[in-house]
Amino acid sequence: MSLTTVKELKDKLLDIKHDRVPMGLGLGIPELDEYLRWKPSSFDIVVGHANTGKTTVITYLMTAFSMKHNLKWLVFSSENTPQSIARKVLEFYLGKNLKEMSDGELEEGLVWVNNHFKILDISNLYNARTLIKEAKIIKEEWNYDGMLIDPYNSLVKDPKLLREVGGHEYDYQIASELRMFCKEQEVSVWLNAHAVTEALRRVHPKDHDYAGHITPPSMADIEGGGKWGNRADQVLSIHRMTAHPTEWMVSEIHIKKVKEVETGGKPTPLDMPLKIRMNKGASGFTFGGEDVLHNNFENYKQLF
Repeated sequence: MSLTTVKELKDKLLDIKHDRVPMGLGLGIPELDEYLRWKPSSFDIVVGHANTGKTTVITYLMTAFSMKHNLKWLVFSSENTPQSIARKVLEFYLGKNLKEMSDGELEEGLVWVNNHFKILDISNLYNARTLIKEAKIIKEEWNYDGMLIDPYNSLVKDPKLLREVGGHEYDYQIASELRMFCKEQEVSVWLNAHAVTEALRRVHPKDHDYAGHITPPSMADIEGGGKWGNRADQVLSIHRMTAHPTEWMVSEIHIKKVKEVETGGKPTPLDMPLKIRMNKGASGFTFGGEDVLHNNFENYKQLF
């Protein structure tokens, strides 16, 4: 057994007191950075309804943090082909739809994509433990910073562990092992999770601006229950009102949990999410009318 010493506690508390704690990474936009931060070795959950563009928004954020901070990502996305993930990263990076790119731009852009993203072959079946094992092997060969698991329910269950602990404790065990993976390997994991069916039946009340439209899922709506929110360092709820006549292209990012606010970020106020709008060519998002990526990153100007 290893006990924390008084000196260790004192040093950490003094760091917090005197603002010496390193802040999580931002995107250089104060209105976003106030709430949304990427943090090393963090176990983060992203929840949302099916077919609302969760993966697109997550991929955009990964690209943004890579462009701003040179982060590298390992991607497991069983519901999307490797070429579809690579295409979206490429389009976000260049700020152009694939059809608008010259062959030279495509080739040059793919070099950047390959340097920052490695995508696992989805033809292989993984359970959480075999995925973690594979991720550790890749980490030794290619030192990535973040990992996307998209979605959790596409991982098959480990039959041995399932027999030993049962369905409810199985998820608790896997969540704990993912947290350990984050800390031991210094990798931040974004785990994409679907919301339960019941959450699709909840709509905004009659007196609400969005009356009748489906409400964004909460932490308790994550498939498997509140245990995921309990284990997570941060929880994001990504939502889009697909049936809204004018805001169907607007994605809402609700920050539901930030475990350590000392390193930046905090929950968004109720009914006041971060809103990003997909542009016409589906090659990026705007926030407050400004291009989130290319108006803020100097390295974009060096591409041409």
